[in-house]
Amino acid sequence: MKKILVLFALLSVPAWALDAPDQQRLSSIQQQWAHIQYQLPEDQRVAAFEKLASESSSFTQQRPNAAEAWIWSGIVTSSWAGAQGGLGALSKVKQAKADLEKAMTLDPNALQGSAYASLAALYDRVPGWPIGFGDADKAQALLEQALKINPNGIDPLYFWGDHLFRQGHYAQAKEALDKALQAAPRPGREVADSGRRKDIQLLLVDVNKKLK
Repeated sequence: MKKILVLFALLSVPAWALDAPDQQRLSSIQQQWAHIQYQLPEDQRVAAFEKLASESSSFTQQRPNAAEAWIWSGIVTSSWAGAQGGLGALSKVKQAKADLEKAMTLDPNALQGSAYASLAALYDRVPGWPIGFGDADKAQALLEQALKINPNGIDPLYFWGDHLFRQGHYAQAKEALDKALQAAPRPGREVADSGRRKDIQLLLVDVNKKLK
C-alpha cells in the first residue's frame, strides 16, 4: 500500500457539467495533487494530502452531483493512504473506494473514465481478504473498461502495464508502458505528466530485468 498511485486525467464533458469556477477549483486540486505527489519530500506528503483531502471532500459536499468531485476526492484520499502506509491506512482506502464508486454511479465516463482506472489501482494494490478488498481480477476488468474509454491515456496505460507486470506478463507490460510514454502531453498538467513518465520509466527498469 505504500506505493498506491492513482491517476488523473483531463476534463471531459460530464453529465453534470461544472461551471467555470468549479472547473478552476478542480484544476487547483489536480495541480496541488501533482505537486504533493511528485515534488514534495516524502516526509511532508501525509500532512499535505490530509489538508488537500479536506478540500476535496468539501468539493463533494458542495457539488454532490458532480462525478469529477467524487473522483478527485477518491484520488486524494487514496494518495493520502499511500503516503501514510500500513494497516492504519485501510480506512482511508475504503473511503476512497466508496468515493470512486459514487462517481461511477453519477457518470462512469467522467474525466475519461478515471474512476475505472483509479478504482482498479486500489484493487491491484490493497491487500486481499481478510485484510482488505484487493482483487486482481476486478482490477483487470476495471482497467479493460478504462482503456475502452481512454485507450491512449498515459495513466490507464501505466496502470495497465503495472497490472500486467504484477501478473507476470512482462512482454505485454513493456508494450503498454512504451505506449504510455508516447501519450500526448496534457496542457496545464506538466508536473503530473512529468511525474507519471518517471513512474513509467522506473517500472520499465523492473520489467526489462524480468525480460533478460
